[in-house]
Amino acid sequence: MTIGIVCAIPQELAYLRGMLSTERHERVAQLSFEAGDLGTHRVVLAAAGMGKVNSALVATLLADRFGCRPIVFTGVAGGLDPKLGIGDIVVADHVVQHDAGVIEDGRLRRYQPGHVPFINPTDRFGYPVDPELLGRVRRRLAGFTLPALLPAAGGTGVAPRITYGTVLSGDQYLHCEATRNRWHDEYGALAVEMEGGALAQVCEAFAIPWLVIRALSDLAGVDSGVDFNLFAETVAINSARVLLHLLKELS
Repeated sequence: MTIGIVCAIPQELAYLRGMLSTERHERVAQLSFEAGDLGTHRVVLAAAGMGKVNSALVATLLADRFGCRPIVFTGVAGGLDPKLGIGDIVVADHVVQHDAGVIEDGRLRRYQPGHVPFINPTDRFGYPVDPELLGRVRRRLAGFTLPALLPAAGGTGVAPRITYGTVLSGDQYLHCEATRNRWHDEYGALAVEMEGGALAQVCEAFAIPWLVIRALSDLAGVDSGVDFNLFAETVAINSARVLLHLLKELS
């Protein structure tokens, strides 16, 4: 079985690319795919670029052209939960596309992508991770410890936490404390990023399992751009380390 691994930006790719024994490199639709081995595991590592369309395109190619199962997104995200800090890991158990829905009375009413209430109504909202896969992930990560981040990388001397919860996806970079607080209150979400919800939608269409692993590079507030530039490369390594520890349960 070949595992598809997706990253959005170079900082997320670098660590995994350095460990990959590449056997084949392909360019498809101006995107890069590297097939090879991570240890004893067959993988295809894909560079998606940012955003939901890029993520959906890469997930479709990994599923249909490369036959990957499962597909995992690993990288960084903005934190929504004030209890979490830079470097902490969020493994999604549910993803929601926060920018899909119907605009009413000047505001967006979120709804399941591909549906609206009066054309193709549904009671679903978001995409849950396969419970059996999530159970294996939880068992595998129980007791797993990441090294503490240095202060220069946003750390506090404490090992990063690994948490599970809702991750939001949308085609905006969140740089607003008021919105961060509102989204956390409305959804109980732990993190926000730009790709995972689209990946989940595509994987569901192909009936293949998926996983989203995110390390917090910033706290999605007024300093998020500064923090991202300072910490993204270092914290992305921790997301990759979690993925590497999980490969045994994914293959």
